[in-house]
Amino acid sequence: MGSPPRSVHLATEADLPQEGSRRLFNEVERVFYSGYWIKTYPVPTDTLRAKKNLIEALTRRLFKHTEHGLNVPGVRLTDARAAYDAEVDPAKRRVKGAMLAGALFNRATDIFRRLVDLQTDGVQINSDYPLVRECGRCLLEALELGRLVLHRSGEEGIDELWGEPFRLFSTTLEEFYEGRYVKIGMAMRDIDAIAACMTSNFGEIPVFAGIKSVILEFAAAACVRIETLRTDPDIFDIWSEFVTAGERLADFSPIPLPADAERTSAARAHSLHDGMQLLRGGRALVFYIAHARTPMPKSTREYIERCEFYRQNGRSPSMPAPRPG
Repeated sequence: MGSPPRSVHLATEADLPQEGSRRLFNEVERVFYSGYWIKTYPVPTDTLRAKKNLIEALTRRLFKHTEHGLNVPGVRLTDARAAYDAEVDPAKRRVKGAMLAGALFNRATDIFRRLVDLQTDGVQINSDYPLVRECGRCLLEALELGRLVLHRSGEEGIDELWGEPFRLFSTTLEEFYEGRYVKIGMAMRDIDAIAACMTSNFGEIPVFAGIKSVILEFAAAACVRIETLRTDPDIFDIWSEFVTAGERLADFSPIPLPADAERTSAARAHSLHDGMQLLRGGRALVFYIAHARTPMPKSTREYIERCEFYRQNGRSPSMPAPRPG
């Protein structure tokens, strides 16, 4: 079977494959979620060592995408908790709660390393082992505090990043991988929603003529990037295509209107500065989602609202209306 379309549009809902369906396309297995056929990868053998390696990777990923200052070593957990408990200022308490979450996260990772070392030395590790229970408690508390943490953009939290290690700890690797495909499908849906919003709102403004194909190429490259692991042999081509598609969008230049163009036309009424800022903001949001490989529904919804406001009012919501003439 040949490659599937990135986005599947079938005649009726009854025609859609069941969520989680798997098929081969060009000898590559793909799984169906949220209207997308997503590339799958082999699941590692379900061992403590495999989980340790994955939790360490998730830890690096978490601190890469969240606000600065949260990578507090696990050995400072007591200090982080004391600082959080003593804080009364709401804004500072949020930050210190986020730092406590980071310390808990690192403590859980430290414990997992020790568990693997013990298992390597021949110690049988059961689910009721005290260190196993302590690791689970740390991950669960980190998950609860994760709601206080913002994405590095400052726009919203990404609760999924905090929940993944706990899910990995409490489920099998096969179940964890399946959950990742679900989130990848949701992230692809967010990216296509952003792209559809950008093309529909900017496509009606003459000075942005030609932007549609640039946006769609960028969104397509982002969705391919999301489904591709960094260990995939194709990552060099996929990553370079994603980056250069983003550069083409960032470098887009509006078409200047003739000097004698009608001053009261709809095109003249739109602020080019605000429009370009919105385009760059959409590009940045797609990059955030593609890098984190998880949906950002709040940021997506708010971005769509800003684009619609711009099309209707000629300016961004926070900017004054452009003066005619």
